Amino acid sequence: MGKFSKIKQVQEKEETNQEKMEWEAAGNRDESDSDSSDDSDNESVGDVEKNPEEQKRRAELWTNRERVLVLCSRGADVRTRFLMKDIKDILPHAKGDSKLDQQKSLNVLNEIAEMKNCSKIMYFESRKRKDTYLWMSNVNSGPSMKFLVHNVHTMKELKMSGNCLKASRPILSFDDAFDQKPQLKLIKTMLIQTLGTPNHHPRSQPFVDHVFNFSVGENDRIWFRNFQIVDESLQLQEIGPRMVLELVRLFSGSFEGSVLYDNPNYVSPNVVRREQRKGQGAYIEKQLHNKALLVKQAQITEVLSEKMIDPVGKEFDIQNNTSNEAVEEITSKIEKKKLKKKKAQGAKYVGAQA
Repeated sequence: MGKFSKIKQVQEKEETNQEKMEWEAAGNRDESDSDSSDDSDNESVGDVEKNPEEQKRRAELWTNRERVLVLCSRGADVRTRFLMKDIKDILPHAKGDSKLDQQKSLNVLNEIAEMKNCSKIMYFESRKRKDTYLWMSNVNSGPSMKFLVHNVHTMKELKMSGNCLKASRPILSFDDAFDQKPQLKLIKTMLIQTLGTPNHHPRSQPFVDHVFNFSVGENDRIWFRNFQIVDESLQLQEIGPRMVLELVRLFSGSFEGSVLYDNPNYVSPNVVRREQRKGQGAYIEKQLHNKALLVKQAQITEVLSEKMIDPVGKEFDIQNNTSNEAVEEITSKIEKKKLKKKKAQGAKYVGAQA
């Protein structure tokens, strides 16, 4: 019981000390309000009074109220989750949410975005833990677009030398090819509205030290890179992440509506894997190998069918050269030995005597 009583005494002392500190702080505030001559007190009061004014002024300047909802589907692989985390880090106006169950329809994302006060959505849909699709949508009036994500490399995976301030505003750099086709123009506007950090955003910093580069490759694939602006010489160093986006479809509404554009060059990853499983390439290689074997066998038969004269037999034919006496002696000795062996073997095997 002695321990508990000591603990109670200590708690009572702490409570009395806290009350004294609060009374002293309140007295200091009153004195600071009354004493206008004291500069430090004037600065503290001015900071308290200026905060709401600064907030109002910044709210007036913050005209672009875009917020992006970034989330992924349940069952996403590790690389997709790290890519989503990197995008959240480089976008200060992004908001996250729990993983979405794939059994639910995609229209649920519009309701989640309204609850989070978000006007744009970036949804990473993973299928079979192999294929990653990126949905980008405008919640209010559409459109929405579906991309297949290739060649994903995260920041931790690359370990680039570049670096930038967190929550700084990026420069969006686009290739000239985005202005040549109507679907690419629509993609460009969507990327500007989604990935562009609004000016005077509360979470953003007034610095511009990195660049988002978007370039168009083969079959209208979009290559995304993130570079750091090193110094005034405008040298660039890559930061990461990397990814390549291949457009699948464009829809008029948010995750619904009519199809505005369907990519004719798009091939599903399932079709690619099915062709590899069939082994069409292996069949062609096997046929070519069989043809090469037939040609080789035909060449061998042609060589064997030709009758060639043996020039060696004429010069080294020993059977006809019997004039050498030494050779005759050796051959006679060999024949005598053979006869002795035959006689010895015949003497061993004698039948039973009657």
